[in-house]
Amino acid sequence: MILVTGAAGGRQGSTGRHVVELLLKRGEKVRAFVRADDHRAAALRELGAEVVVGDLREISDVRRAMRGISRAFFTYPVTAGLMDATAAFAAAAREEGVARVVEVSQLDAQPEAGTPRMRRHWLSEQVFDWAGVGAVHLRAAVFFENLAVVVAAAGRLALPLGPPTTRIPLVAAEDVARVGAGLLLDPAPADPVCPVTGQMSTAGEAAQALGVEYVDVPPDEWEAGAMDVYEDAYAVEHLTHLWALFRFIGTGDHPLYRVTETIERYGGRPPLTLREFAAG
Repeated sequence: MILVTGAAGGRQGSTGRHVVELLLKRGEKVRAFVRADDHRAAALRELGAEVVVGDLREISDVRRAMRGISRAFFTYPVTAGLMDATAAFAAAAREEGVARVVEVSQLDAQPEAGTPRMRRHWLSEQVFDWAGVGAVHLRAAVFFENLAVVVAAAGRLALPLGPPTTRIPLVAAEDVARVGAGLLLDPAPADPVCPVTGQMSTAGEAAQALGVEYVDVPPDEWEAGAMDVYEDAYAVEHLTHLWALFRFIGTGDHPLYRVTETIERYGGRPPLTLREFAAG
């Protein structure tokens, strides 16, 4: 039995939902962890998943969901509570003797990272490592879905990234999920850090792929309007720092600005392009 969090999905990428579907198609038994027993949970049951409802930050809920689990997929949305959820999940996985936890982190997770969320992800990685649960950290680039949210709200790619030549490392959430599912089913030892980048693109190229224009928005103006889109101060904090980081690097190079082979190796196919994603 494989436990998958974030199974209901959402607009931040739905990696958990993708992982559930991929595992079920391969004949695996899946326990889907969701926050609410709503129509999305009903759809998961129809697919064949066992559904458990709870709060990832609450240890009693997580322990109940972890019973009988051998491997698990952990993802947590860009909102408050990452460290609480990590601690509960790592403790319950260790108690149950889970052999591998594949967890979604961020591309530049490190103590000196340019956003608070990335620094918290590095701490989250440490907790999973200390738990001794065979953790594999998917250090994912910016999801295509993040750009799609901006376009849906503004009708254009309106971001504070500077000139249209500013470079961005990107990936489809579906490809992150494919890597995650592949690692959950791979019996071989795995490197604990797995970078996942599917495409390097400039801001202008990304806008063209999405069929809209790119507009460089002043950082203060973007931050002021972001709450109307995301309705979450934590998400706005992270994205404000993230766009500022890319704006600072601009057209330059960075050690992490590379398409990785992990998508094809574990996901079984070349990475999706942003243009393919936009075409649906």
